[in-house]
Amino acid sequence: MLCCPLRTRPRILSRPAHVAPLALILLATACSDDGQERRRSLGETPTFADVMRVADAERGGRLFGQCAACHTISPGAGDRNGPGLYDVLGKPVASNSRRYGYTGALRSLGGTWTPERMDLWLSAPAKLAPGTSMSFRGLPDPLDRADLIAYLRTQSSGGAEAHPSRP
Repeated sequence: MLCCPLRTRPRILSRPAHVAPLALILLATACSDDGQERRRSLGETPTFADVMRVADAERGGRLFGQCAACHTISPGAGDRNGPGLYDVLGKPVASNSRRYGYTGALRSLGGTWTPERMDLWLSAPAKLAPGTSMSFRGLPDPLDRADLIAYLRTQSSGGAEAHPSRP
């Protein structure tokens, strides 16, 4: 029996439905932003405003996966081990959820969740509010924090335009 070369090709290539997901994975991997290009554009000593200018809200949404263990982000979603964070930027600190039991450390912090204050919080929560119950150590990378803040800005009733960063 002779073997036809057309019948021996790999099965994955013979089914277009299998090729599309594979192509998307390869494309996403080839085009993924590891931040190097954005970091180069910032120069040696970028300001918070500089970092926010190159922030990537989509990447911040992926980073929010870490936060989702304790926080929700959808409108009307309940609290978990931490308060819901939908529309948190622009609100007074320790006020985003009526049901959540904020610690005295966070309540005594006062002020408003501005992008700049959120950056300080995300860098080291326990340093900004000693005694907080938030066990998250923080994000040391300013670009990661900026991406996450850009995402939080999109998760509000007014969208990203409602919470511009002040230079």
